[in-house]
Amino acid sequence: MWRIDPKKRTRVIDKFGRTVASVEAEVDPSLIATAPDMFKLLEKLENSESISDELREEIQLVLRRARGDFGLAVFSNRFPSQRAIGNQDWLKFMDRLLKPPFETE
Repeated sequence: MWRIDPKKRTRVIDKFGRTVASVEAEVDPSLIATAPDMFKLLEKLENSESISDELREEIQLVLRRARGDFGLAVFSNRFPSQRAIGNQDWLKFMDRLLKPPFETE
């Protein structure tokens, strides 16, 4: 369980008080603090029959990214408006990873 440190609101700590993450003052650390809970929920939903195939694909994409699986990045076009900005950042990141070292921008 992670939570925002009551002594320093820019720090996220675990149940033992150890620092998990720190953020800049203008960033809200609540997303980091809730990440483990959101991850568990997405894992449960991933195999749920009550969701559409399209939503399942989106959940699987998010879980792969959370697990650090940077294999072949395949993006669904089913929810372009929801992920347009995030996809562009992700594609730029992947493009930089896949460029041979001798190529420069």
